[in-house]
Amino acid sequence: MYNVADYGAMIADRVRMDAYARALRAAITPESVVLDLGAGTGIFTLLACRFGARRVYAIDPDSALQVAREAAAANGCADRVEFVQASSTEVTLPENVDVIVSDLRGLLPLFNHHLKSIADARRRFLKSGGWLIPQRDTLWAAAVEAPELYASVVAGCSEDGFDLVAARKFATQILRKAQLEERHVLLEAQPWLILDYAIQEEGEASGQVTWTAARAGTAHGLALWFETVLAEGIGFSTGPAAPKTIYRQVFYPWPEPVVLAAGDVVAVALRANPVGEDYIWRWDTCVRTPAGLPKAEFQQSTFFGAPLTPERLRKRASDYVPSLGLEGDIERFILARMDGASSLELIARQAAERFPQRFARWEDALGRVSDLSQRYSR
Repeated sequence: MYNVADYGAMIADRVRMDAYARALRAAITPESVVLDLGAGTGIFTLLACRFGARRVYAIDPDSALQVAREAAAANGCADRVEFVQASSTEVTLPENVDVIVSDLRGLLPLFNHHLKSIADARRRFLKSGGWLIPQRDTLWAAAVEAPELYASVVAGCSEDGFDLVAARKFATQILRKAQLEERHVLLEAQPWLILDYAIQEEGEASGQVTWTAARAGTAHGLALWFETVLAEGIGFSTGPAAPKTIYRQVFYPWPEPVVLAAGDVVAVALRANPVGEDYIWRWDTCVRTPAGLPKAEFQQSTFFGAPLTPERLRKRASDYVPSLGLEGDIERFILARMDGASSLELIARQAAERFPQRFARWEDALGRVSDLSQRYSR
C-alpha cells in the first residue's frame, strides 16, 4: 500500500506526469467515459476532468481515495466523478468506458495484482476500440558493473574472524532498488519481456537473455527496468540512461562478482511467478568462455531470500494436517459473528469474554475486530 507521501512523490515526478498528461489529452474527448484504475489521491481523475471527460470512475481499495474525493470537490469536478473504494475486480460499472488509465506498477510492472486488474478491467469495462493507458511496457535487462551497490548488498556478510557465508547466501537472493547510471552497464541492455496490455493476461513471465561481452569488466549482477508506451509516440523509460524517475531500476545480485573477458558468453534465464500478493523471481545464470568452457553458474530465487526453518517448511507441505492455534481461534470466533446483525462493539465484548488471556478489556479486542471488519466485511 502507498501512503499520501508516496502519491505525492509520484505526482512530483515530472517525467511520469508529463507523459501521462499528454496521453490523457490525446485520448479524451467531450464524450469520453474514463476509468481511473488504482486512482490513489486522484491526479489522473483530475486530469481527465480537465481534458473534458464526461464521466470518470475512480476506483481504489485504499483510503487515499478520500483525498481524491476532496480534491475533486476543491477543483469543481466532483459532479463528474464516481468514487468506488474497492478492488476493481469486485466492482460492476453501470456503463462501459472509452479510456482506462492506470499506473499499478511498483519498480517494475510485474507487481502485486497489476496484470490481473488490468486484464479484468479491459475485458469487463473497456469499449471495443477504447484506449488503454499504458498500451504496453517493455522490460529491459542488462548486466552491470556496480561495486558500490554490490558492497551494500553484502555489507555485514563478512567480518574478520567470523564465517558469515550463510548471511551472504540469503542477502544475494534479495532484489534491491537501485539508481544506476549509464556507466554501470557492462553488457548492453536487451529486451526481456513485452507486456501488451491489449492482450496480456496474468501468469508466469519467463524468457532468456544472452550476451557476448564486448569488453572486459567485473559483473555484479543484473539490472531490470521498463520502457512504457502510454499512447503512440508518448512514453518514457526508467533505464539508467534516461532522466531519473520515481521508479528507478531493480538489481538482481549474483552470489559473487564475475570477471568477464571480451568474448565471454553470459546467458540468464529469468522467470517471475505470481504467488499470493506478489511475484517470486528466479534468475539462473551461466557464464562461459569463448571456447565454451564454464566460468560461473548460479541458480537464484527470491524464494530463498528469507531463512526457512524446518518447522515453517513442515507447515507448508501438502500433506501437513493443520489445526488452529490461539490466534486462529480468535479470528474464526470474530468472523463467525460478522453476521450482519452484531455491532463491532458487541463482537469485541464477546471476544474479550471468550479470550481473556488475550484481551484484558473489550476495548483491547476492538482493534482486532475492526481490522477484520475492514478486510472482510461488505
